[in-house]
Amino acid sequence: MSHNDSPGHRLETIAVHGGMDGVRESGSHVPTIDLSTTNPLTDVESGGDSYENLATGGDLEPGASAVYQRLWQPGVARFEDSLAALERTDGAVAFATGMAALAACLLATAAAGRPHIVAVRPLYGGTDHVLATGLLGTTVAWVQPDGISAAITPETGLVVIETPANPTLELLDIAAVCAAAGEVPVLVDNTFATPVLQQPALHGATLVLHSATKYLGGHGDVMGGVVATSTEWVTRLRQVRALTGGLLNPFAGYLLHRGIRTLPVRVRAQQQTAMQLAALLDGHPALSRVHYPALPGQDPQGLLGRQLHGPGSLIAIELAGGYDAAARFTESCLLITHAVSLGGVDSLVQHPASLTHRPVVASAKPNAAVVRLSIGLEHVDDLAADILAALDAVLADKALAADALVGAAEPLAEQLNA
Repeated sequence: MSHNDSPGHRLETIAVHGGMDGVRESGSHVPTIDLSTTNPLTDVESGGDSYENLATGGDLEPGASAVYQRLWQPGVARFEDSLAALERTDGAVAFATGMAALAACLLATAAAGRPHIVAVRPLYGGTDHVLATGLLGTTVAWVQPDGISAAITPETGLVVIETPANPTLELLDIAAVCAAAGEVPVLVDNTFATPVLQQPALHGATLVLHSATKYLGGHGDVMGGVVATSTEWVTRLRQVRALTGGLLNPFAGYLLHRGIRTLPVRVRAQQQTAMQLAALLDGHPALSRVHYPALPGQDPQGLLGRQLHGPGSLIAIELAGGYDAAARFTESCLLITHAVSLGGVDSLVQHPASLTHRPVVASAKPNAAVVRLSIGLEHVDDLAADILAALDAVLADKALAADALVGAAEPLAEQLNA
């Protein structure tokens, strides 16, 4: 079942059967892993034709040789077909990492003579960094959502947004952004939502970017990136991948395709736990704010249910005690692992300002009091106990500090009263 044959199926069915064309017919129940780096050619002329077609961004033609793994790989193509079916796009192009996928979009844009990018913060720190440095030949205008239209010039090649945004989960109206962008393609980083909760192409986005390392793989054991997009952009991105070598390896393609088959079940289970934890933490005395789209006042545009099918499983908490309290909380979690990344079966905690968003300029860097939690598949009661114990450690530190201040003030008071 290819993505073009699946519009009548529900998302769960597409996740299980997408990219599985020909597997049963081959006598297998799951796709095989083809590790070939090169492929036999029937004759000189057809081999050359295949090479030219693939190196310029074409798809593998029936009966033609795939020539060389850098140009086309069957397991990677299965993953791409599966993701495109879920995102409801013409196709998808997979890369070695999410940053390689973003880099390909920027290189394709710059190569077309439109190197100017309009971007809305917050974004993933790596995305922010590569745009801010201009390393790939692009320039950037940082704007608020209402400034997109005014920032567009004849050289603008992309509008780049992320929603829900990393790390504090702000939501953007994709359709409104696309309307403001006009003819300029809009790239949406959909890593946090996944196609289970949001399909940006249905709201007008041209490019849908994923760090496949996160939810699509889902187990913390494979890296990859992918862009779901139109036929025109698929060709452009395949050419960039073929010429720059940012390909996804066959085993990673296999693992990511396998991960997608359980994606809806994992995302919804993780989200259910996150919803319970966010409600539990909201108003906790150690916190000044809990960032989570389902909490009151955090979806002012009414995007939940209209654009976003659920609030997801990322929670950002803002410690009332600032950086010191944030560091104390992060280091006090025992069940939840202190590590970067997100979207896996196990829960992770990290301090964005110190890690993923460290290169971001100070004016746009996340508040140092913010800690991000990626909620996994553990039991909600066990996660709650770990989080609350870590918050208790923060409050204990605060109480000790207060006692120390009182103790230091007592001798001074005695002197004043003497």
